[in-house]
Amino acid sequence: MREVDLDVFAAAWAEGALVLDVREPDEYRAGHVPGARLAPLSVLAAAAGEVPRGRPVYVICASGNRSQWAAERLAAVGAGAVSVAGGTSGWARTGHPLVTGPVPGAA
Repeated sequence: MREVDLDVFAAAWAEGALVLDVREPDEYRAGHVPGARLAPLSVLAAAAGEVPRGRPVYVICASGNRSQWAAERLAAVGAGAVSVAGGTSGWARTGHPLVTGPVPGAA
């Protein structure tokens, strides 16, 4: 499983990288990387087929533990998944923006 640090992730994010947030909806609502798509671990297997192939997918959670597990599973089905070390907590701690609010598509 590949893992990238926050600097590498920040550069990829600035270029429009696909970001999957594997935390739970309440965590996502509390603050997430702008543009991140929510794909909680509890439904990741069902969502795996929708993950694009042929391009990197940056998987993020709170600290990097859940994203490592998720990235391994996604890589096993052919996705170019990489885990973001430090997660959303590290992202915020290093001064990067967070978005709060509802989960996209939720009523």
